Amino acid sequence: MLVSELMQKRVMTCSRDHGLALAAQIMWENDCGCVPVVDEANVVVGMVTDRDICMAAYLNGRSPQEIEVREAMSMQVLSCRPEDWIADAESIMRREQVRRLPVTDGNSRLVGLLSLNDIAMEAERERESRLKKVTLEEVGLTLSAVSHPRTTLGVSPPP
Repeated sequence: MLVSELMQKRVMTCSRDHGLALAAQIMWENDCGCVPVVDEANVVVGMVTDRDICMAAYLNGRSPQEIEVREAMSMQVLSCRPEDWIADAESIMRREQVRRLPVTDGNSRLVGLLSLNDIAMEAERERESRLKKVTLEEVGLTLSAVSHPRTTLGVSPPP
């Protein structure tokens, strides 16, 4: 199965200059846990998650209204393409321990978002099917891989 068959095509985004409060509002109103950060050309330049917002507020001792997205976003952009196989996207998720991947075109412009939830829901739909393109076992292996603790970053929380 191809990424284009499962990806969410309607994706809310924000810019580096937006406040984290706006990113949180987008997540709340759209029931999602991340927002791709794009530039003026819709090129993905980062990702911000609900956890990023919480940790930025906590570690900086400031409210999300006072912090710009650029201060909290992940600048390492991991992505996949619409024509990629779901198994390849899952491989990236496992290796990089991420639950969501922006889907980009050949010019790194955002065209969708693929989440582990999207893959899990498809595996559930296919559970009774004879021809399984996505399996619950693969979803379980991906969830297990992304759930392993990461190495500590050596950052101490504020007193």
